[in-house]
Amino acid sequence: MERLGPAGKIGFGLLVFSAVFFLVAVLPRQEESKALRAEAEVLEARIRMEPSAESGSHRRRLRGDQALPAFYAFFPKLDSSPLWIGELVRIAGERGVEISGTEYRMIREKDLKLARYEMMVPVRGNYSQLRGFIADALHAVPAMALVDVAIRREGVHAELLEANIKFNLYLSEGKH
Repeated sequence: MERLGPAGKIGFGLLVFSAVFFLVAVLPRQEESKALRAEAEVLEARIRMEPSAESGSHRRRLRGDQALPAFYAFFPKLDSSPLWIGELVRIAGERGVEISGTEYRMIREKDLKLARYEMMVPVRGNYSQLRGFIADALHAVPAMALVDVAIRREGVHAELLEANIKFNLYLSEGKH
């Protein structure tokens, strides 16, 4: 060891460390990796088999007179709008987005069983907060659609953005 010198000792130490690291960290992960690959192959085979199985009795098909009521049943009831507005406010708070007043307008079409609740939501926050707010809101309220986003920044160096976000919440007027 003395004849190796400092560089040789460091090299030998790295060689020993590499061997130990391989035995302790890499080999166990290879076994895990093999197990995960085998599981993935089983799942892929199952997915390939499902379309033929679905054509049988596993998949429920709706008759023509059942499809439309099932479609309308997806949408929340008309009187649940305060719940969904509260959900938007909660999500804004979680994301650190400041809501500065809102405008609401209910639009009912004469021949449709769905009402459209238009919401203009002026908000303030940084870009990632606004993006997160919109994504979380659409995820939490599946019957809501993003209609428009208008973003304004006071100056080039301003971190906070002001945005007017327009959502449409679709509500069912029928009985569930």
